[in-house]
Amino acid sequence: MSVRVRRSCILLPALGLLLLLAFWLSLALGPLRLPLVDSLLALLRLAGLPLSGEGLEQAELIVGQIRLPRTLLGLAVGSVLALSGVAMQALFRNPLADPGLIGVSSGAALGAALAIVAGVGESPEASPYLLSASAFAGGLAVTALVYRLGRRDGRTRVATMLLAGLALGALAGAAVGLCGYLADDTALRRLTFWNLGSLSGASYARLWPLLLATLGVALWLPRRAGALNALLLGESEARHLGFDVEWLKRELVFCTALGVGAAVAAAGLIGFVGLLVPHLLRLLCGPDHRLLLPAAMLGGASLLLFADLLARLLLAPAELPLGIVTALLGAPFFIWLLRREPL
Repeated sequence: MSVRVRRSCILLPALGLLLLLAFWLSLALGPLRLPLVDSLLALLRLAGLPLSGEGLEQAELIVGQIRLPRTLLGLAVGSVLALSGVAMQALFRNPLADPGLIGVSSGAALGAALAIVAGVGESPEASPYLLSASAFAGGLAVTALVYRLGRRDGRTRVATMLLAGLALGALAGAAVGLCGYLADDTALRRLTFWNLGSLSGASYARLWPLLLATLGVALWLPRRAGALNALLLGESEARHLGFDVEWLKRELVFCTALGVGAAVAAAGLIGFVGLLVPHLLRLLCGPDHRLLLPAAMLGGASLLLFADLLARLLLAPAELPLGIVTALLGAPFFIWLLRREPL
């Protein structure tokens, strides 16, 4: 049995069980705690099974209307951020690469800031659509500009694209700061909390566009695992192996823009997931993307669900912004990883 098969036989089932545990706890725990059995029975009732029992109607209402969309949103956001992190680290051939390097997060933040300051979608019915659409459009616009600036003589230069992403990210950050300066108190508070990231605004209406984007990225990137493995050897080596490197770069940039743009549009800015999860799992399972991509998807979803649990429980009934929790968890752990495995 090969090393890859042995690792996948251990790692993927373990991550799958961890995700199931995180999913179950996310349905049961919160300011109003449900018994673990009741949360599971409520989920089965939502699936159509004719179960009955004391308190199951209330549990079904809480799970179905509040916690299930929030849990599914966290699962999708964590998965797509981790997958995007793997794609960017392969593109830049650097384990410290992050999806934000190509400007998609900053662009999405700018799109949302412009919408909030302009008062777009202030009604509860319109806000999930218009604010998310503005953030998604901003992320795609900045990413397209970064990609255009990185093109020279028919080729995409990764170093140029990196510098363009950093410059446009800084410019978008300055524009977000200007929006905050010009905003009134209500818009400023809304903008601040959106930039810190949260799953509290989860709804089925906001969920389905993100699920479609996550599904597309999760189905496409594993099909390119062999090309990603070749890209780690270098662009010239990947070309000699028969891969169209320029087309692969476009695919990676598009998948990252689609996934991160949709995630930021749905949940705000959430850091460290796309950086920490791929880096940690690469230490556990190696650089083979045939195993790394599914492992990152499971690991990213688990990390974000556990982080959201902490955000809900630490100051209950108040709630911490999710971006603060991921930073508090991710930064010390990443520093420990760097000291243990220097780059």
